Amino acid sequence: MPLSNVEILHQDAALLVINKPTLLLSVPGRAEDNRDCLVTRLQENGYPEARIVHRLDWETSGIIVLARDADSHRELSRQFHDRETEKAYTALCWGQPELDSGSIDLPLRYDPPTKPRHVVDHEQGKHALTYWKVLERHAEYCRVELTPITGRSHQLRVHMLSIGHPLLGDGLYAHEQALAAYPRLCLHACMLSLTHPQTGERMRFECPAPF
Repeated sequence: MPLSNVEILHQDAALLVINKPTLLLSVPGRAEDNRDCLVTRLQENGYPEARIVHRLDWETSGIIVLARDADSHRELSRQFHDRETEKAYTALCWGQPELDSGSIDLPLRYDPPTKPRHVVDHEQGKHALTYWKVLERHAEYCRVELTPITGRSHQLRVHMLSIGHPLLGDGLYAHEQALAAYPRLCLHACMLSLTHPQTGERMRFECPAPF
């Protein structure tokens, strides 16, 4: 597959910063017909050394960083693991939160009976923390900024659902009205800050949401 709609925001000897489009896997899926993904497209189009550091969901768009050598991969992976990176997402959520900002501290786990969904589970779930802030209020929905402190799968989607404000266009978690309100999942990684693995320089990348 060509790179086509894969936008490269920054590249140097150590890393690639990409604006991942929606409906593109970060890494190959288990099934043979799920091989098309971001890392494969990069590897087959001039970046054979590209290595995935973190992932975005298939439907989530926005900023993702890949390493270009083993040492950079190791250091970037450590930064994500040790929560030295900063991330922010733009989302559209259904309804009107009473407050203008808040935090959601609810443990999450994968739920095999409803796969690939995740659920809040106070006994078996893993710690998950999200900060949220309303940016704009519209008639039926709000534009919000979401800041995940932890990096659990589907964290932002399940956390917003848990406070009664599912994301628009979310085929897994939204109710009928919220699902019909937008033709794609309204979740976009709009900011990523990290330390360059070779120079030690703090770097900040931004990419506005396409919705």
